[in-house]
Amino acid sequence: MEYSLTVETTPETVPAGTSLLLVHPSTGETDRIDTQFLKTDTDYLLVVSTRTTAREVEQKLEHYAVDASKATILDTLSVDRGYTRRQNDHIRYVTAPEDLDSIVEETRKFLESNDGKLRVSVDSITEMIYYADEERTREAVEALLELLETHDAVGLFHLARGVHDEAVLDEYRMLFDGVIELEEDGEVTSTFKE
Repeated sequence: MEYSLTVETTPETVPAGTSLLLVHPSTGETDRIDTQFLKTDTDYLLVVSTRTTAREVEQKLEHYAVDASKATILDTLSVDRGYTRRQNDHIRYVTAPEDLDSIVEETRKFLESNDGKLRVSVDSITEMIYYADEERTREAVEALLELLETHDAVGLFHLARGVHDEAVLDEYRMLFDGVIELEEDGEVTSTFKE
């Protein structure tokens, strides 16, 4: 199974199981690339948000004309911030952004309960490291990448440049099949493993 990509400088299609890392400036506007990834050639999508609440994710999807009926949002912030929210079919909650085991488990449930072309966006690895730590986050990311491969899904993971040491950035770059680099001026480049 192949998935279409409409992000500039990336291949037109990638095979199922492909993982993409979006390396961006800490102040960079990633919504355009994220939503281009999510709204193309997709039956169901999961947005794992450790940076914004479900309400903010819904607003982003609406603004960029992503079909919200296909979306499940995993909100890691609202409970931790004391907002009372009810889970439903399209919005799930974990207690805190550092609850990486629950993030992995909710992603597993999403992938196991949906068929067809499945996309996962994780925004962001940087926040996961901030709330948990680098070692636990890396283990969680590796578990998520394994799930993508097992379930023939594709994923886009955000990582802020300038926040982490170059060695950490390089370690994450090596984990992924493709790396999309977003510059301050909006220029996009990408590299993919052969």
